[in-house]
Amino acid sequence: MTIRQPAAAPPPVRAATVCAEDPTAFLTEHYCQLWQTQMRGLPFVNPALQVEAIGFVRHAGDWLGVVVTPWFLNLFLINGGGSLWGDIPAGQRRYVALPCGALQFIADDDPVIGLYQYCPLIAPVTAIASMDEARQAAQDALGAALTAPTELVAPAPEGKMDSVAEPARRGFLRRLAGQRG
Repeated sequence: MTIRQPAAAPPPVRAATVCAEDPTAFLTEHYCQLWQTQMRGLPFVNPALQVEAIGFVRHAGDWLGVVVTPWFLNLFLINGGGSLWGDIPAGQRRYVALPCGALQFIADDDPVIGLYQYCPLIAPVTAIASMDEARQAAQDALGAALTAPTELVAPAPEGKMDSVAEPARRGFLRRLAGQRG
């Protein structure tokens, strides 16, 4: 009897290096380099946008912020030595408990950045008209992620008895899109 071997082994789990410093400048520089060397001119990019890391703050000891590029707008989680981070292989997904509720993050291992996890927000970004609009979407997304749903529920209109909070992910995405209720 022979034991079957998998066709491909899962990627190894590497321990992420702790990032002690604010990753804003490093991430902006890295994605600017990608924009200049590999992404410019591709059909799914939005030339009205530029690269910018926005709003990185420590939350539960780790770094959380949004990266805007001409090809995506993603919420990033960087290991800061806190309690949000969990090492998983690149390509794997995990749920991270944030004040808005649990959001799904995807692990990646970039040769320059190292290990990071991201929650896709908008891709492609072709519908975003300007960098100001992208910045506002990034700030709104980060604010929504760091705010508990009960803090975001609008008061019930006159004559209504109850106001029920939406499930975390749906409510988060609706708030990001500027919709209420």
